[in-house]
Amino acid sequence: MADSEDVSMVEEKVEQTEEQEQEYDLEKIKLLPGSSDDGTAASFQIIDEDHTLGNAIRYIIMKNPEVEFCGYSIPHPSENKLNIRIQTYGNITALEALHQGLDNLAELCTVIEDRFSEKIEAGGYKTVEP
Repeated sequence: MADSEDVSMVEEKVEQTEEQEQEYDLEKIKLLPGSSDDGTAASFQIIDEDHTLGNAIRYIIMKNPEVEFCGYSIPHPSENKLNIRIQTYGNITALEALHQGLDNLAELCTVIEDRFSEKIEAGGYKTVEP
């Protein structure tokens, strides 16, 4: 009986994950004017993000050997907008570099979350109150 309950719980989680993945905010990332004709250089604007994502995604994208340059800026402190510029050597487009960077960053966050959860579940740590 427990096996059928476990299977149904897993199926529910898969359905919830699929529903969450299908809910895209189409206004979250915009392509800014000034892209190259061949797609190797482009600027993007990400809404409602700041230096936390900007620095992390810049670092991850720059680790890609196909990327020549990646930089970001926050146009104005009172606006929640992040501008990111990507230039590649020509084997991939800037959009592909952005997709790969976002995927790699998501994978990195998953690994960190999993390891953190394992350590918390394992216990054996001390807490010191101030």
